[in-house]
Amino acid sequence: LKDLASSQVKSLPVKNLALVDENGKSIGVGVFFPLLFTFLRHTKENIFNIYFVIFETYFAITGGEEGDVTDGGGQGAVTSPGEPGHKIRSRTRKRHSLANKPQDFQIRVRVIEGRQLPGNNIKPVVKVHVCGETHRTRIRKGNNPYFDEVYNSNSFRADCLMVELITKKKNFIPAHCIMKKWILLNDPDDSSSGAKGYLKVSMFVLGTGDEPPVERKEQDNDKDDVESNLLLPAGVALRWVTLKLKVFRAEDVPQMDDSITQTLKEAFGGQENKKNLVDPYVEAWFAGKKVQPTQTYTLIASVFQKRKPRVEPTAQPTETFLLIVFFTGETGNSEMGFLPTFGPCYINLYGSPREFSALSDPYEDLNLGKGEGAAYRGRILVELSTKLDGKADKSVEEIPSDDILVVQKYQRRRKYCLCAVFHSATMIQEPGEPIQFEVSIGNYGNKMDLTCKPLASTTQYSCAVFDGNNYYYLPWADTKPVIAITSFWEDISHRIEICFRIPDMEGKPNLTALDIQQKMLRDSALENIMKGAKHLFEEATDVNKCLSVIEDWLDKLKQLAEEPQNSMPDVIIWMLRGEKRVAYTRIPAHQVLYSSYSEQACGQYCGKTKTVFMKYPMDNKKGLKIPVQLRVNMWLGLATEEKKFNHYAEGIFNVFAELYENQAQVLGKWGTTGLLNRSKFSDVTGKVKLKQEYFLPPVGWEWEGDWRVDPEKTLGWEYGVTIPPDDKPKSWVAAEKMYHVHRRKRMIRPRKRIPGAKTAADANAEGWEYSSLIGWKFHRKQRSSDTFRRRRWRRKMTPADRVGASAIFKLEGALVSTKTETSVKQFGANTPTVSCTFDQSNTYHLRVYVYQARNLTALDKDSFSDPYVHVSFLHHSQTTETIRSTLNPTWDQTLIFKNVEIYGDPQSLAQNPPIVVMEIFDSDQVGKDEMLGRSTCVPIVKLTSGMDASPKLHWEPVTHKNGPAGEILVAAELILKTKGNDTELPLIPPKRGEKLYMVPQGVRPVVQLTAIEVLAWGLRNMKTYQLAPVTSPSLVVECGGERVQTAVIKNMKKCPNFAGNVLLLKVLLPKEEMYTPPIVLKVIDHRPFGRKPVVGQCTINFLEEFRCDPYATVAEVAMSSKVALMAASPRDLHVNIDDGRQHLLEAQLYHEDETIHFVTTLQEKETVDWWSKFYASVGESERCRPYLDKGYDTLEVYDHELESAKEFMGLTDFCSTFKLQRGKNESDDDDPAVVGEFKGSFKVYPLPDDPGVPPPPQQFRELPDSVSQECVVRIYVVQAIDLQPKDNNGKCDPYIKISLGKKSIDDRDNYVPYTLNPVFGRMFELTCFLPQDKDLKIAIYDFDLLSRDEKVGETVIDLENRLLSRFGSYCGLAQTYCISGPNHWRDQLNPSKILEQLARWKGLRSIQRCLVYIYVCILEANKEIHEHLGPPSERIALHVLRTQGLVPEHVETRTLYSSFQPTLPQGKLQMWVDIFPKSLGPPGPPFDISPRKPKKYFLRVIVWNTTDVVLDETSITGENMSDIYVKGWMPGMEEDKQKTDVHYRSLDGDGNFSWRFVFGFEYLPAEQLCLVSKKEYFWSLDKSEFRIPPKLIVQIWDNDKFSLDDYLGAIELDLHHLINPSKTPEKCSLSMVPDGTTPPKSDQLKSLFDQKAVRGWWPCYMDKDGKRELGGKVELTLEIVNEKEADERPAGKGRDEPNMNPKLDPPKRPDTSFFWFTNPCKTCRFIVWRRFKWLFIGLVVLILVLLFIGILLYSLPNYISMKIVKPFN
Repeated sequence: LKDLASSQVKSLPVKNLALVDENGKSIGVGVFFPLLFTFLRHTKENIFNIYFVIFETYFAITGGEEGDVTDGGGQGAVTSPGEPGHKIRSRTRKRHSLANKPQDFQIRVRVIEGRQLPGNNIKPVVKVHVCGETHRTRIRKGNNPYFDEVYNSNSFRADCLMVELITKKKNFIPAHCIMKKWILLNDPDDSSSGAKGYLKVSMFVLGTGDEPPVERKEQDNDKDDVESNLLLPAGVALRWVTLKLKVFRAEDVPQMDDSITQTLKEAFGGQENKKNLVDPYVEAWFAGKKVQPTQTYTLIASVFQKRKPRVEPTAQPTETFLLIVFFTGETGNSEMGFLPTFGPCYINLYGSPREFSALSDPYEDLNLGKGEGAAYRGRILVELSTKLDGKADKSVEEIPSDDILVVQKYQRRRKYCLCAVFHSATMIQEPGEPIQFEVSIGNYGNKMDLTCKPLASTTQYSCAVFDGNNYYYLPWADTKPVIAITSFWEDISHRIEICFRIPDMEGKPNLTALDIQQKMLRDSALENIMKGAKHLFEEATDVNKCLSVIEDWLDKLKQLAEEPQNSMPDVIIWMLRGEKRVAYTRIPAHQVLYSSYSEQACGQYCGKTKTVFMKYPMDNKKGLKIPVQLRVNMWLGLATEEKKFNHYAEGIFNVFAELYENQAQVLGKWGTTGLLNRSKFSDVTGKVKLKQEYFLPPVGWEWEGDWRVDPEKTLGWEYGVTIPPDDKPKSWVAAEKMYHVHRRKRMIRPRKRIPGAKTAADANAEGWEYSSLIGWKFHRKQRSSDTFRRRRWRRKMTPADRVGASAIFKLEGALVSTKTETSVKQFGANTPTVSCTFDQSNTYHLRVYVYQARNLTALDKDSFSDPYVHVSFLHHSQTTETIRSTLNPTWDQTLIFKNVEIYGDPQSLAQNPPIVVMEIFDSDQVGKDEMLGRSTCVPIVKLTSGMDASPKLHWEPVTHKNGPAGEILVAAELILKTKGNDTELPLIPPKRGEKLYMVPQGVRPVVQLTAIEVLAWGLRNMKTYQLAPVTSPSLVVECGGERVQTAVIKNMKKCPNFAGNVLLLKVLLPKEEMYTPPIVLKVIDHRPFGRKPVVGQCTINFLEEFRCDPYATVAEVAMSSKVALMAASPRDLHVNIDDGRQHLLEAQLYHEDETIHFVTTLQEKETVDWWSKFYASVGESERCRPYLDKGYDTLEVYDHELESAKEFMGLTDFCSTFKLQRGKNESDDDDPAVVGEFKGSFKVYPLPDDPGVPPPPQQFRELPDSVSQECVVRIYVVQAIDLQPKDNNGKCDPYIKISLGKKSIDDRDNYVPYTLNPVFGRMFELTCFLPQDKDLKIAIYDFDLLSRDEKVGETVIDLENRLLSRFGSYCGLAQTYCISGPNHWRDQLNPSKILEQLARWKGLRSIQRCLVYIYVCILEANKEIHEHLGPPSERIALHVLRTQGLVPEHVETRTLYSSFQPTLPQGKLQMWVDIFPKSLGPPGPPFDISPRKPKKYFLRVIVWNTTDVVLDETSITGENMSDIYVKGWMPGMEEDKQKTDVHYRSLDGDGNFSWRFVFGFEYLPAEQLCLVSKKEYFWSLDKSEFRIPPKLIVQIWDNDKFSLDDYLGAIELDLHHLINPSKTPEKCSLSMVPDGTTPPKSDQLKSLFDQKAVRGWWPCYMDKDGKRELGGKVELTLEIVNEKEADERPAGKGRDEPNMNPKLDPPKRPDTSFFWFTNPCKTCRFIVWRRFKWLFIGLVVLILVLLFIGILLYSLPNYISMKIVKPFN
C-alpha cells in the first residue's frame, strides 16, 4: 500500500486476493476489488482516512452476505463523497448473516447415556423440553443407562429478535453444536445440593443453509474423560451471590386510570389524588426469579456466580404498560473484571404516546417492548449491587433511611438548553390538515403534558405545498421555525464524552462504582490495544492477518464506548396533523450534546444540520412510506454554556406573540354574535379564548412595539394558517385543483419586493381572511358565500438584558395569565413563536446521475417490473423515464435541478450536505404504482469552480421494508452558483430525445466492445403457463441493451434441446467489473394467434466467472463427454504393443498368481464383501481386516455431494443449470417460484477495437449431438444418516422411493423399522432417455400402516450433467482392473478403450505401450497381487487414466431436503449412481451391497459363591441372616432376566450356588454392539432394533416370601471393558470399580470377546446418601461362545440338562441352609433346639421336679397316715 499512501497513485487494483479462514488456510475464493484514496483537505486525519477506506472496503467484500447494515442517511461514513465502489459496510466476523425475516430452525438433541445417577435399582427416563415441545426417552434401568435416542424440534419458527439471540449463542458455541458432551445434573429445587449424576448429549441448532455436524463414529466407552468434557449448567453449586436492586423513586409516570374511577374513590371516602391517576409498582426479573414490591423497596434475588447478569426492571402501572430496560455489566474476579453493579442512576422508559385515553391504546404493544418506543413514559431511579454471601433472608425489604440520604446527591440536576432549527420539511406525501412539529426531551416540551412549564417547543402550523412533481413540502423559505426548550437533568458529561475520550473521574458529580470500574476496564483495554498496535506496526508483514486483529480492536472499542448509565432521555420530535400525533423520530441526547472539552468531544450532530426520516409508530409496513424528511439543526448544552450556542447559530432569531380576531356575518353585518363556540380573540385553532391584555412577556423579555395586524401572505388562496414573520414573500401557490404546468412555472419564478411599492398586503390593510364556514380553508378575497372571517395580530418581543441567539432559552412559561387556565389545560398553552430569518440565500445547481439498477423486485405477473425513480432533493423532485419489463433497468439519465435555493453557510452545507433520496416505483397501467424500494446518495458539494473532480458512480443499496431490494448505480454533485453565472457550470450532458439528458462522459463507465458467446443447450422441466404446457419455446438473451434469440424448439417432449446451440452477442460492456450489467435470459413460448408470452426469466448478475482468454490453448476441448464419444467418428489411433513381451509378461504374472493363490489357499478363507471395502475406505480397519490384508481396492467416500467437489467444477464444465423464475414477488418472505431450467454456458471476452484485426476463434466448438440417448441407470443406496424423526417415538420407519421420468420404484416392503440411521444396502436398476428424464429423484419416506406415508426428504441428481461432464462422472474409475472377485470391473468400456478416447479428445494420434512389463513391475512393486487382476495392458491403461483427474469409484453423501422445510437438511444419504448408454454395449455386473447380518453369541455366566453379603434380616430367634439369591441380565434384554435358587439362612454372608445363566444375543462384531430386536409395545407391528453395548448386570437380593425382596447390591460389567476380577475374596474391594469421572488405566479393562472366559470375584455395591457401600462379593465365571461353539459344547441353564461344560454339582451348603416352612424337622433341630436347648432341658428338669413334688404331695398324706397307723404292724 506504499504507493497508495504516498499519493503516487490514486487507485490500486487488487486481483485474485485469496481469502483465508481463521487458521490461515485458503478457502478457495478469490476477490477482485480496487482500492482508491481521496485526499481530504484541511484535516488532521489523512492517515486514518486511507486506512479506514482500505479496511472497510475489504470488509464490504469479504462480508458479502452480511453487509446490509448501512448508515441511514449516508452521514458519518468515513469515506469521502466520490469514492467508487460499494457503500462502506460493516461486517461481523466468522459467521454468515441470518435473514431478517421469519424462518425455520431445527433443534436436534441426542441423548446418549447417563452415568452415576443416584439411587438404587432406579428406572431413569430423560425428558427434553424444546420450544414448548416435550420429548421423553424410553425407560431404562440401572445407574448407568444407555439411551441413544434423538429428538427434533420440527418446525421452529423464529423472528428477527429470536434470530439475534440464537446468533449470540452461536458466537459462544462454534458450529452451533455441542457434540458428545457430559452435562452435570443437579436438583432444580435445591441447586446447592451438588451433582446428581452426568448425562452425555449431543445437540445442535440448524438454520437456513447450515450443514448438520457429523458425529464421529468412535466407540462411546467408559474411558471418556468426563471432567474435560463437562458442561456446567449456569448456577450449579459454585457460589451464591445476592443481587440487590434498590428502587428509590419513579418520576414522570403517565396517567393510566380514568378519572371516573378516581371520582368513585372520592365518593367512598378515598384519598383525593388528582395529580397522577396512576398506581405504579415495579417488577424485577432475573434468572427466572421475579420480585414485586409495592413501595420503595430493595429487591433481592439470589443467584449463582457463573451467570452473566441481565436484569430487566419493569415499570407496570396497573398492568397497563410494560417497558423492559436492559442493564449490562461485566462479571468475574478482580483480575478479569468486576461484579455486577449499576447506579444509583435513572433508567428511562419508552412506549406509546403519553396522552391518556379511555379507549384502547392502538400502540399498546410498544409498552410491551414490541417495537421501538415512540414516546417518553417516565423513569425510575435504581441501584444494583452484588454481594458474595449466602442466600438473602427476605426477597423484599425497605431501604434504610441512610441510603435514601446518600442517593440524594445523585438527583442533583443542572439546567440544559435545547434548540432546534427546522430548515426543511419535505417528501410529504399526504397534504391533509396543517402540520406542526413538537420537540421534547423527557416531559419538557410536550405541549399536551402539564407537569412542566409551557415552552416554545412547537413550530407554527403550516400547510403543505405541492412541489410540482410528486411530493409536498412546507413553504418555510427564509423563515425557519425554531424551538427552544430548557430542561433539568443530572450532569453525566463524564459518561457521554466516552465516545471521544476517557475523561478524568476526579471530582465528577454522580460518580458511581460502575463509572470507576469501567474507567479501569477502558484504560487497561486501551493500553493493550496501543501495545498491540505498536507491535503490529513494527512486525506485521501480512495485511490479511492484520485485518482480523484490527477488526477485533474496532469491536472492542465499540463495546467500550457503550454507556449503560445514560440517564438523559432521548430527544423526540413529533409531527402533528391538527391535534393528532402522526410520526416521530428519536435522537439520542448525546449525539447533539455540546462539550466544553473540545469540538471533537461534542455530539456527532451537535450544531450540525442533520437529515432525519421520521417514521410512523408501530409501522406495520416497515418504512414503506416516509411521513416526512426533516433537515434540522440541534444544539443541547448546559445553561452555563448557553452563550456557546451563538457560535453555532445562523440567521436572525425573531420572537412574536400572536392571536387571531374572529368575526361572523349575520344578516349582512360582520360582528361577534354569530361566532357560536368561538371567542372574539383566540389562538390559531380557535379553541382557546385569548385577549391582548392577557399577554405578559417572559422574565428577561420586553415588548418591541405594539400589536399590529399581520395578515398571512404565504398560505395561498386555499389554506387557513400561517408562518411568521412576513418580511418577504414566500411561495405563491395556485388553487389546489390547479396542480399542473402553471403550478410548476409558479414554483420556479423568482419574485422580489420593490421598496416603496404597494403590495397585496398593503391593498388589504385590514388583513382579513375569509371562509364560507368555520374550519374551512381561508382565502384572501371576500366572496358572497363567506360567513366567517379572521385576521392575525402579532407583537414582537426582544430580550431585555442580553444579545445573541441564546436569549431564546429564557422563553419559559406561557405568555398569557392564569385567567385562561381551563382552556390551556385542554388545548395547550399559548407560547411565543420563534423563527430564524436568513437575509440571503444561495442558489445551487444539482445534477443527479442515475445510471442503472440491478436485482430489483418483480411486482408484475410477467416476472418483471416497469421501474422509474422519483428523485427528491429538499423541496424539489423529478422523475426518470420508465423502463418497461426489466429488473435491471439502465436509465442512463441525468436529472438537472437548475436553481435550488438553500439558506445557510455554504461551508457548513459542504460538511453536511442534504441527501438525495431516490424512491423506485413500478409503473402499473391499472391501479396505484407500487414501491420497489428506496435509496439515498450524498452529493459532492463544489463551492468553487476549481473543484473539477467528476463524481464517481456508486452502487447504493436499495431497501424495501427494511430489507435489501437491489442496488442502484448513482452519483450526484451540488454546485454553488455565483451571482447567477451559468457559464461556470459543467457542460450540458448529451440529450436522448427532446427532454432526457444522458450521463456524461467522465461519469459514465468506460466501455469496451465485448463478445458474449452463448451455449444454449436446452430447456428442462418447464412448468405450465396459464394452464397450458410450454410446447414451442425460444430463448432471448439480453445484455447491455443488445439481444439475440435462438431458434424455436419444435417438440419439447421429444428433444428439449435447441437446434442452433451457439449464439454470439456483441455488446459494449464496462471495463470495470463492478459496473457490468447482468445477462438476462427470457424464455418465450410461441403460441397460436401470434401470442408470445414470457414464461420464465433468469438474471445472471456477475459475469466474472465466464470471462476467458480467447487465444489460450484449450487442453481439453468441449467434446469431452460420453455423448460426444458416441457421436464422434473414429480417427487413426494406433496402439502398438510388443506381442512377445506381452505373452512373456502374462505368463510370468500368471506363475506369480498361482504361487500366491496356493499360499492363500493354505490360510483360512475369510469372506470378503462390499462392506469390507466401504469400511476400509472410511478407516474402520477393525471391521474389514481380512480385506485390507489382501490388498484389495478402496473407494473414495465424499462427505458431500459429488457436485460439491471442487476438483470436478460442480460437473458443470460442459454446461451450467440456471433456474428460471416467473411471477410477481408478492410476499417478502417467499422466494420467487422456479418454473424451469435453462442449460447452457457463456464465454465473455474482449473484441479488438480495430475492425481490421481478425476476431478471436469461437470458444464453443466440436459440440456433441444434442440427441436423445437411452441409458441404463444403477442406483446404489448404502445408508442414511441422522434422518428427521417422523413418528411420535422420535424415530421413523424409512424406505426408499425412486422416480426417474415417468418410472418409479417403491421399496416400501423393505422398510427399516424404528431407526434414524437405517442401513439400506439396496441397488436399483432403471432405463431412461436423456435428456428428457434427466432428474433422478431419490426420496426417503416414513412407513405408516394406517395413515399416509410421510416424506422425510429427497435429493435430486442431474444425470445429464454427469453424462456430459468430461470428468467421467457417469461411472467412477476403480483403483484396479479386476475381471472377477468383489471388485469386478463394471464399466462398459475397458480402460484401454477409455484411454483411447481420452487421447483422441486431447488430440493425440497414437500411444506407444511397449514397455508394459517394466511399468507394471515398477507401479505394482509394493502392492499385493491377487488372482482377480486383469491383463497388464489394461492395468497400465487404468493407471494412466487415474492421473487424469477423472471421478474415482466413490460413495457420495447427499443431503436430503423436504418441501415442508426447503432450507433445512432432513438427514443425509450415502449412495452413488452409474449411468451406461445402451449404445455402448452391456455394463459389467453390479455390486452386491446387501447389509451384514449380526452373529448369534451366548454369554454363559456361572454364579459360584457369594461372600460378605450384607445380613439384612433378623430371624425370630434374633440372628442376623439373609436368604441370598443372585439375579442377572443383559441391558436391553430385561425380559430374559435369570436368577439363581435361594441360599436360605446365610448367617455369615456366604452363599453357595453353582448356578448357570445363559444369555443368547445378536452381536455385530464390527460395531461391538448388541443388536436387540423386540416389540416396544404389544400392539407394535415390528420389532424395534437397538444397538446397545454388551453389558451384564449382576444383583444380589434377599428373598422374602411375604413382602418385597430386599436389594443388597449390584455390579455392572461392560463385556468390552471388563473390570479385572480378583482371585480371592479378600482382595476384592470397591477400589476395583472406576468412579466414572477419571479414565481407568488401560490394564484394568479387558475385552471378554478377546479373553473368551474369565473367573474371579467382583464387588457388588449400593448407593447410600451419595456414597457407595459394599453390599457383597460374588464369584463368577464369564464365558462368550458363538453359535457353532454352543452346538459343540452345549450347556443348560441353572443345573438343567445338558449340565456340562462344566458340569455343575449341587452346592454343598451348610445344614443350616433351608426354608423353615418346608422342613419342620430341620427347623426344630437347627432353629428351635440350637437356640432353646437349655431352656428345653430346664423345662424337662422343672417338669420332673414338679412331677416329683406333685407325686410327693400326692402320696405324702397316705405315707404319713400309714406311718402313724402302721396297719401292718
